[in-house]
Amino acid sequence: MVSLHSLLVFDTDPAVHRDILDILARTGCSIQDVYDSREALDVLRHQPCDIVVAGQGHNGHNEDFRLLRKVRALRPEARVILAGDHDPARVVRAIRERAYSYFHKPIPAAPLTDIVQQAFETGEWRDDIRVVSASPQWTTLEVRCKLAAAERTAQFVRELLVGLPPGYCEDIAAAFRELLMNGIEHGGRSNPSKRVRAALLRTSRSILGHIADPGKGFSMDLLPHAAISNPEGSPTRHLEAREEQGRRPGGFGILMARNLVDELIYNERGNAALFVKYLK
Repeated sequence: MVSLHSLLVFDTDPAVHRDILDILARTGCSIQDVYDSREALDVLRHQPCDIVVAGQGHNGHNEDFRLLRKVRALRPEARVILAGDHDPARVVRAIRERAYSYFHKPIPAAPLTDIVQQAFETGEWRDDIRVVSASPQWTTLEVRCKLAAAERTAQFVRELLVGLPPGYCEDIAAAFRELLMNGIEHGGRSNPSKRVRAALLRTSRSILGHIADPGKGFSMDLLPHAAISNPEGSPTRHLEAREEQGRRPGGFGILMARNLVDELIYNERGNAALFVKYLK
């Protein structure tokens, strides 16, 4: 079956260019590739495009950001995924300039294909993630209450965790994602008019995450739909409660997050969570 989706790849590095093409060939979409940003713009002037994957350019030049701004003007509906150095400053800039996602090189195959597939399926997205403030030690975002926005935010968080061992990075990003999705789904009721405030902090000895949702909160003693409340000997009781309440399968978020980090606490109302992962 021929895909109706279209994708444009731009990267001046032949090796990276080939790697991206090899990864994206698995999506089954129509792919065009160019090695020059001017050629990329010429393609976009003559035909629509769903997704643009743009590399950084030679010698650290910011051709990807220049292309991003021009794509926004020519094809504002196109999702632009940037690929470049492992640099938190570039990640923050990518969020501010409304890139759909960001990956450092070498690009991991499965996460890129997942983000591309999500991008094809996502409706309006351009204002889903906002930067409230950003410094090397403290980044605060506002995330629209949409599950797709949580997935995008989790990828940006992975890229912000520059220099950490892979195990630490994945544990922190996964815990951040689970708590963010809880805030969106339960606190914000998946209402896209509402937002969750999410912060990632870095000290010399730890990484902290803070998620505050717009909901009324909850009591940890009144969560029959969450795995953390299962009675001893009944590890799936919460799944029955979720089915009775008409909820989607799941309910492992808090339990997963607690097992991935060193400390997890909630505020009195239950609408804000703080986690700590110590760097040993």
